[in-house]
Amino acid sequence: MHPDTNGATRVEASVPSLLDLMHLSRRPILSPGGVDLLRQIALLTEMKEGDEVLVVPAGLAVTLEYFVSEHDVVGSGVEGDPSLFERAGKRLHSLGILERVHIQLGQMDSLPFKDGIFDVVVAELGFPSRAAPEKSANELVRVAKPGSNVVVVQPVWKAPVCSERRAVLSQYLGCRPLTVVEWKRLLREAGLEHLYVQNWSEEETAFRPQIRKPFPDFTELFSLTEKFGILRRARHRWGWAGVWTVLARERQIHKILTKERILGLDLVKGMKKDDQAVVRVAKSKSTLSVGKSEDLGHSPEDDNAGEGQVTGLPLFDDGRP
Repeated sequence: MHPDTNGATRVEASVPSLLDLMHLSRRPILSPGGVDLLRQIALLTEMKEGDEVLVVPAGLAVTLEYFVSEHDVVGSGVEGDPSLFERAGKRLHSLGILERVHIQLGQMDSLPFKDGIFDVVVAELGFPSRAAPEKSANELVRVAKPGSNVVVVQPVWKAPVCSERRAVLSQYLGCRPLTVVEWKRLLREAGLEHLYVQNWSEEETAFRPQIRKPFPDFTELFSLTEKFGILRRARHRWGWAGVWTVLARERQIHKILTKERILGLDLVKGMKKDDQAVVRVAKSKSTLSVGKSEDLGHSPEDDNAGEGQVTGLPLFDDGRP
């Protein structure tokens, strides 16, 4: 492996990641945080009936299924794995919601959508080790409507990690953790403001009564029968050498993640800047100012009579949070 400056790796095509193995499960699995996290996303974004919601990567469309079923939104997704894409379509068809959820094949750093069409954009463990995080962040913001919410749920480094270790862990996990500071910088540069962060990995809160590890061990997620089925399917795709490599790596990285506690899970929400709203407010202020300066027919008594009134202030409320 050859890490870049962000701790990414050249993909080892013959070795599956933890996410690759999880995706081979026949049982749909919610991402870390579970239903509690999805409820919180819906609450924070004020998700409502009829909203256009994008989830990337779509996976088996478990998250999309929840948002469509619970909040009656119109769901869209993008999935880069052709096998997962095909399975997600079959699953949605069997659930009878294919007409309300549309999934396309594509990559996070090149989303197949026009600018500014979604009311809510959600990225779940969505920055794979194969994609540049800067491009991915720009794409998430690009397809969101001005003034709409973008939510990123990502593993984060909770302690300093050297580039070599970042590369090994990113390759194993199948996604690229960054620090919270790095995430916030990327999202701000992409065009988000009013950033808000929640920790979903270390402590109990009112919105998350149970503690969940950001990445549960493979051995904890599945029954013995499920594990045998996953490993059998993995062997057909990557061969025994690839399977044994990832299992050996799992034992090593388990010690790093559990003993050193360097990895967490954070939710970062931001609002896409609405430049047009800023322009409208500026024009309103300018109009009010011009109207006052050109009112030359008034008397001094009129000025005194109006003192202390707040007429016109609602014009300045536009665009405020």
